[in-house]
Amino acid sequence: MGIANRKFMKIITLTTIALLHFAASSQAQTDTLAPVTDTSSSQTLQQAIIMAYGQHRRLSEVPAPVSYIGQAQLGRFSNNSILPALNSAPGVRMEERSPGSYRLNIRGSSLRSPFGVRDVKVYFNDIPLTDPGGNTYLNGLGYYEFGSLEIIKGPAGSLYGAGVGGAMLISSLQPSLPRGLGLDYSMGIYNTQGLHLSARLGDPDHQSNLSYSRLSSDGYRQQSAMRRDIASWENRWKVNSRQVIHGFLLYSDMYYQTPGGLTAAQYNANPKAARLQAVQNKAAIYQKTFLSGLSQDYSLSESWRNTTSLYGAYTDFTNPGIRAYEIRQEPHFGGRTVFMLKQSLGKASLQVDLGAEAQKGFFTTRDFNNRQGVPDSLQTDDKINNWQYMVFGQADLKWKDGWIVTLGGSLNKSAVEFTRLSTVPPALQKRSFENKLPPRLALLKKWGSLSVYGSVARGFSTPAVSELLRSDGLLGSQLQPEDGIDFELGARGSYLHDRLYFDASAFNYRLKNTIVQRIDSNGVYYYINAGATRQQGIESQLSYLIVDHPGVFFRQVKGWVSYTFDDFKYSDFKSPGKDSLGRPALTVLSGKFMPGVARQILVSGLDILTQPGFYAHITYTYTDKIFLNDANGSYAGSYNLLSARAGLKRILCHKWAMEIWGGADNILNIHYSLGNDINAAVGRYFNAAPGINYVAGLSLRHHAG
Repeated sequence: MGIANRKFMKIITLTTIALLHFAASSQAQTDTLAPVTDTSSSQTLQQAIIMAYGQHRRLSEVPAPVSYIGQAQLGRFSNNSILPALNSAPGVRMEERSPGSYRLNIRGSSLRSPFGVRDVKVYFNDIPLTDPGGNTYLNGLGYYEFGSLEIIKGPAGSLYGAGVGGAMLISSLQPSLPRGLGLDYSMGIYNTQGLHLSARLGDPDHQSNLSYSRLSSDGYRQQSAMRRDIASWENRWKVNSRQVIHGFLLYSDMYYQTPGGLTAAQYNANPKAARLQAVQNKAAIYQKTFLSGLSQDYSLSESWRNTTSLYGAYTDFTNPGIRAYEIRQEPHFGGRTVFMLKQSLGKASLQVDLGAEAQKGFFTTRDFNNRQGVPDSLQTDDKINNWQYMVFGQADLKWKDGWIVTLGGSLNKSAVEFTRLSTVPPALQKRSFENKLPPRLALLKKWGSLSVYGSVARGFSTPAVSELLRSDGLLGSQLQPEDGIDFELGARGSYLHDRLYFDASAFNYRLKNTIVQRIDSNGVYYYINAGATRQQGIESQLSYLIVDHPGVFFRQVKGWVSYTFDDFKYSDFKSPGKDSLGRPALTVLSGKFMPGVARQILVSGLDILTQPGFYAHITYTYTDKIFLNDANGSYAGSYNLLSARAGLKRILCHKWAMEIWGGADNILNIHYSLGNDINAAVGRYFNAAPGINYVAGLSLRHHAG
């Protein structure tokens, strides 16, 4: 056992001794650090108010495949990342090529994503976090910016525009938190350290939250260190009984190194290694983001209500990469407004949502030759103006006998203008994507605690700016939007006095003009429309509250499992290649499995909460093999992961509360890759994940009352 492992085994041992000491020596008291009954139980999911599709209803009344992730789910794992919490939701996979380099996959949406987010529209506090160029800097948010998440799976264009994979709605403010101060500190292997400071001020009518967090790590692999600093201010002001104003400012400063993908031989020989070119060229990302938003919720009358949000953002992105040194400045602004009508119609109630959303960006991108981490001669200099808008409407009719019908749709248009300033004279090229109408029809029926729903929805996704502009500076002028239709059938229910809860859905999705990534032998990234896919699968969750006795030592014990089965194949797909004589030819790949998607994923867990405040969360994950290229000639093998977190929450005195905790990931010390580079040149697919690793933390809260 290495020195680092011995050090952290000692930390975990001391943490365990401290937990037992507090549990044995203190009287049981009510925990105010976090609701002790909030352990992601079935009751928590049943009671969550879902905002997706403007429903503002309990999950059992939402006719859509939505996964809700709240503080209970986030708190089951380390305070350093939301990745394991997202991966416990069926149909969702978040990957990490190196610390800070994330990729989000919802129902295969990462097929066209070298990193980051594609085909998924992301909102943060009701404003688009996805910029008008199609980029989403999700890694600019830290663990403490996530109060809750709602993940809409499948086309959501009827209300959220482009994104055939779905949408993610992030809320940062937790209105139930009292005034006070907070301190969180954690430390883990590979010199990982996390710090979070917060101050909550005001009263129920005027809440203000100041926050600062830092996360740093040396990384598991060579050339994989990272650091992220985030400062934010958030304010919620109830002006009167009809008007609420919400404003926030956020600044994120992030740096992370990129070690590059390894071949199978390199990965098996030394998984900690980085590509030689990545080390020589000091490959890394320097990312600074400023985001500000202001929203107003106003009741115009007993029937009419309006929510309007405006935002401004700026991202400074510098990437000394393996083949180029890229510098981007990306200012953009936009807004969204929704008018909501609620009207009683005898035995039914009607809700109508009408709204619009618009975004405008003024981007500049300059690529230089990379000379050992220093920008050298200029390759390209581009000015990129882009904009997009949509208008949308939705009608929702709910009868008292349990029927709910939803019909919605939107009109969308976007355009981008490239000006190549590095040529003489400057070259101008415009791309405009005409109006798309993605409608959605959904029907739900409730029988007591059982809900059954079905829906049909059309989705589309325009090429992102980074996909139109190849990594060698050439323009991909022929790239067209993806377009598809999805059929969904699902059911949710709770039985045995809400102790047993289930949520299951089946879908069949046909996508045309599928955008896929290609990487040539020189490492140039580019994108093509490769044909069509057929994506069908099953997503399910089941939980059972084994023990629920607040007055005894084991006050709550719950077991749960989520299971995803995906049958994603190319239905009409051709890839450029060569024939037996080495001449250019098209390879027919119809019937092949889509790469980057595991056919089966199973995640199960056990949550234990005791009367003295001691808790434990154990999680097991099975991931099936994943094909790494379109021809299915290479794959990453299946693997099993085991993780755990245990801690103790106590009240130290009237206004002070404490939590001490420790955890471990990959307890079985499995050799696996998390964040594979799909269709990579010369087989550089693999980005090794850490072996067994440990983390421990301490949280203090002061409640002013």
